[in-house]
Amino acid sequence: MSDAKRVLVAEDHPRTRHAWAELIASWGFEVEAAEDGQRAIDLIASFEPHIVLLDLKLPIKDGLGVLSEIRQRGLPIITIMISGEGDIPDAVQAIKLGAYDYLRKPVDPPRLRQTLNNLSAHLAVSEENQRLRLRLMGVGELGPIIGQSQAMRRVMALVEQAAPSSASVIIQGDSGTGKEIVARTIHDCSPRRNGPYVAINCAALPEGLLESELFGHERGAFTGADQRRAGCFELANGGTLLLDEITEMKPELQAKLLRVIEDHKLRRVGGTSDVALNVRVLAATNRELAGAIRQGRLREDLYYRLNVFTIALPRLTERLDDLPALVDHFVREFARANSKNVSGVDNACLEALKARPWPGNARELRNVIERAVIVSSGPLITVTDLPATSQHAVPSAQTAPPQVLETFPPARAAQSAPPAPGAPAPGLPVGQPLREVERQLILKTLALVGGNRVRAAEILGISPKTLYNKLGRYQAKSDSAKSEPEPADEA
Repeated sequence: MSDAKRVLVAEDHPRTRHAWAELIASWGFEVEAAEDGQRAIDLIASFEPHIVLLDLKLPIKDGLGVLSEIRQRGLPIITIMISGEGDIPDAVQAIKLGAYDYLRKPVDPPRLRQTLNNLSAHLAVSEENQRLRLRLMGVGELGPIIGQSQAMRRVMALVEQAAPSSASVIIQGDSGTGKEIVARTIHDCSPRRNGPYVAINCAALPEGLLESELFGHERGAFTGADQRRAGCFELANGGTLLLDEITEMKPELQAKLLRVIEDHKLRRVGGTSDVALNVRVLAATNRELAGAIRQGRLREDLYYRLNVFTIALPRLTERLDDLPALVDHFVREFARANSKNVSGVDNACLEALKARPWPGNARELRNVIERAVIVSSGPLITVTDLPATSQHAVPSAQTAPPQVLETFPPARAAQSAPPAPGAPAPGLPVGQPLREVERQLILKTLALVGGNRVRAAEILGISPKTLYNKLGRYQAKSDSAKSEPEPADEA
């Protein structure tokens, strides 16, 4: 049959191997057989089976070794372990490493047939879902990912390729480009969709707490540890873990993270025993990866372990063809949420949106549309519904963050006369040292977002840790200025 599922039987006993192969073929499956673990790995590459029946006790490479190879290559193959009476601990370990099930010898043929038929039906549904996703991609949607631009089609194609496997993925993109949306879509389109999805922002936690958050701790491991606590890896067992802003993790902790990912087990802080893991790891960063490695922010060995797939997300200004679809999506979302009779934006408003630099990318667009929906009297959002100018930015050809303080002026502002030649830009603190300009920009950005330091760091294009350090220096200089004047810069 043309749509028959391919089954690989890996069993070292010749009579048992041939009997299984003939029986499974009589049920309508395509079958190949392997007498040892290395032959099984070779056939996995050439035969590309959907399902592998894998005996635990194989020569050359045992069943657990074959299973580990399958997982390391990120192959979406369903594995059923075959165990003898004394192999139960190994069979349980195989389940923890991602095997679908295990069967005891002697294998009961009716049970095996029912298992294979159920898996075949499951695979057929998965393939139909994949075809449906491909049709949705044709109209510019993959789950919550929206866009018909060439850049976003490349992103969707990579997501579609990566999702069915257990391979690690690095998602790189500026703040606001949708890295966590892509990570969640990978999880939702994967065989782990029914397992947990856990995301942790490595920049949002103090260095002293991050290790405990990732790996958990035992009671008494440190002051305040009054009970055992599972970390994010354990919470994500059987599912997917996103490590957001991974380059903000200190290198020593990255080394421990690498061991956990490679060994598929961890030891809690203060613990003495290992915990087996079956977790798919995704990582995200807003930094350029080669630069992060050069600067020592990302260990090279960890990068190569995680970098099975890299998905680079484009800035909003690099995918302006998608802006109308994104605007329509956000308008419908917030119109429902706020019970507003708003159905879209008018042409002048759309042109104003396209002309904006969007340093905050799609996240900034989402916030602008949310506000516009709330203030609009409908049914169409106009330019006057967009945020009015509250602060002019310091112009810069090198950095985008200062532009975030620009917002949409009323339509009549476009007709106002430009400033006279040589006149300073409105709001530009001319005649002040560059460090003072930076200080004012940071403090005004903080005021704009109501003191939210994480949001301010995103807008300014720096990490929260960098922002905290700068604010600490400003406070220290302020305290020092009360007792003595600040020394002047050298010429």
